[in-house]
Amino acid sequence: METHTVRPSRPARLQIDSIGYWSEVKLDIIRDYAKAYSTILSAQPALSHAYIDAFAGAGVHESRTTGEEVDGSPRIVVATDPPFRDYYLIDLNGARVDHLRAMFSANPAVHVFEGDCNEVMLREVLPNVRWDQFRRGLCLLDPYGLHLNWTVIETCGQSGAIDLFLNFPIADMNRNVFWRNPEGVDPADIARMNAFWGDDSWRRVAYKSVPTLFGDIEEKTDNDTIAEAFRERLRLVAGFTNVPEPLPMRNTTGAVVYYLYFASKKPVAAKIVQQIFTKYRNRGVV
Repeated sequence: METHTVRPSRPARLQIDSIGYWSEVKLDIIRDYAKAYSTILSAQPALSHAYIDAFAGAGVHESRTTGEEVDGSPRIVVATDPPFRDYYLIDLNGARVDHLRAMFSANPAVHVFEGDCNEVMLREVLPNVRWDQFRRGLCLLDPYGLHLNWTVIETCGQSGAIDLFLNFPIADMNRNVFWRNPEGVDPADIARMNAFWGDDSWRRVAYKSVPTLFGDIEEKTDNDTIAEAFRERLRLVAGFTNVPEPLPMRNTTGAVVYYLYFASKKPVAAKIVQQIFTKYRNRGVV
């Protein structure tokens, strides 16, 4: 199949990500679901479907496991057969955007945007993927940390047109927000957390009151409690009716770095992803 991609030379200023085992697992999950999704949507001629990658990066990575170049999510999905009708790739870094544009220069279906995805998604991309226009989309929101606004997530959910993979960056939250002494947290990090969660209701989830001899104290709850609360938020607030249990993604010591969520309006989509998650959930760190 003609994939309309090239392997451009890397400019000196381009920094590509070095990724570990679980990031490669995530890419395998995207590959598996993109194939299933595009096969199903392509069989419905009344619909058109798009792929959206809001933190697209350079389109390639370097594997920490092998040291070799690894295709990133944009290249993986653009190579999917049957193809999507459109591909919307967003990144804030100009060098990465230039690399993406060179990579897909021969493919008019690929649209590359430089800028903050929180603005580009709402202004340029989601208006082109609408239920009432018989357009559907598979969206990957894979921020490096707390760099995503809830408004984008909720707009995807309320549209009814989007199947969503989402990186929930619990390590960033634990490192910068969920402190033993919440009063000591930087107000800028509190603002980032509020923006990601959508309001400050995360406080009631992240902390619990524990009685002691010296009175009640606030203690942090565990990661799984926070992840489950966000799962319910995706369902009840964002409007995704089908949100399987997220997949914990780990570092080499086994600590959870982030949770990978899938969210959709369609039960069949959630069923497919549950099967894919089960395939990868119990893999060990290598």
